[in-house]
Amino acid sequence: MEKHIIEIENLESYSAAAREFIGKMRERRIFAFYGNMGAGKTTFIKAVCQEMGVQDAINSPTFAIVNEYEDANSNTIYHFDFYRIKSIAEVYNMGYEEYLYSNAYCFIEWPELIEELLPEETVKVTIEETPDGRRKVTME
Repeated sequence: MEKHIIEIENLESYSAAAREFIGKMRERRIFAFYGNMGAGKTTFIKAVCQEMGVQDAINSPTFAIVNEYEDANSNTIYHFDFYRIKSIAEVYNMGYEEYLYSNAYCFIEWPELIEELLPEETVKVTIEETPDGRRKVTME
């Protein structure tokens, strides 16, 4: 995949940025979101899910590790947050293969902690906060 950069000016522009992101997803299903604490990973994933037609409340799965949603086309979306895992064994025990190899959409926060388990086709998404408070989303 070619590198693609999406600029987010402010909170009001997350929806447009999410639509642009969705347009670049194509057939890809697994997205690993990198960024510092507070960079906007959860906010951006929430916007993407809303633009995909998710009707449920979209929250960070920090304590649950994974939340499951359904989009407007009845596709399953798994939203992971691995921030609180203590060991890779926890990920094995949750049956990560059933999620990552299910052909569902997978949006993964804090993938650094499970990189060795990510499929080769995983799209790396980096969210950075610029000095002026905007966000830069880079897909590669």
